[in-house]
Amino acid sequence: MKKISIIAGTYNEAENIDEFIDRLRKVIESLPQYGFEVIIIDNASIDGTDEKLRTLASRYSWLKVIINARNFGHIRSPYHALMQASGDAVIGLASDLQDPPEMIPQLIAEWEKGAKAVVCVKKSSEESPLFFLIRRGYYALVSKLSETKLIQNFTGFGLYDKAIVDFCRKVADPYPYFRGQISEIGLSIKEIPYRQPLRKRGITKNNFFTLYDLAMLGITSHSKVPLRLAAMLGFSMAILSLLVALVYLIYKLIFWYSLPVGTAPLVIGLFFFASVQLFFIGILGEYIGAIHTQVLNRPLVVEKERINF
Repeated sequence: MKKISIIAGTYNEAENIDEFIDRLRKVIESLPQYGFEVIIIDNASIDGTDEKLRTLASRYSWLKVIINARNFGHIRSPYHALMQASGDAVIGLASDLQDPPEMIPQLIAEWEKGAKAVVCVKKSSEESPLFFLIRRGYYALVSKLSETKLIQNFTGFGLYDKAIVDFCRKVADPYPYFRGQISEIGLSIKEIPYRQPLRKRGITKNNFFTLYDLAMLGITSHSKVPLRLAAMLGFSMAILSLLVALVYLIYKLIFWYSLPVGTAPLVIGLFFFASVQLFFIGILGEYIGAIHTQVLNRPLVVEKERINF
């Protein structure tokens, strides 16, 4: 009997966790030909999610729970759960019910046909059209900048063969961009389109800073284009400035008394070049920060408690 691992992260999902586990239970019961384990990793919730998980784990032997010592973020925590999975395939999805558990049989069916990764791609969403448009623009930008062809509108919801999980274990990335790793590995990928539903209860835990962190991680992990763009733009602007200065000098020598020097061109030029420099210093800082994280090589999470392992 093949074993399927299902992983999900939680943080203050007390309003959704009961329905989430119940829908997983129905899926598991509909596939008796497979063995299942469900690994839920909780990021130190403060709304009672951990207590609900303890109760559910006492009811279902296939439900395993990891409770973190503190909130380690939405990037490191689910990846740690992935590293604990022991199945022949691992399915990752969100616990807020925006990734429908009912798609799991379809993912397994495509995996049985030979796909090493079966990824769910958002073709449409019930969220705000503006937010969906911004997300699509981001995915398109990262895909254009990346040295590897990335999957657009892919959030991590999907199935991954044990071979992919084993590769991720060998990489041992302390701050991984998992969505990009799937494309980087290069094994066969099957894309399944779906429409993402709205969150039923609670509020999203993502804010501007977490989304910005994820966006910059995607760019710095898979592209050197911003650094090269900074170098090329700096070189081009230096040549342009030299030419403008030369033209201005010649014009001033010819029309010495009729051409005032003026401070406006100096002030405008100063602020323009300063803003360009600050922008690319920020880009450089993002890459240095990524290197710093890799060098520290801290653990993905620190566990406080394990249940049913």
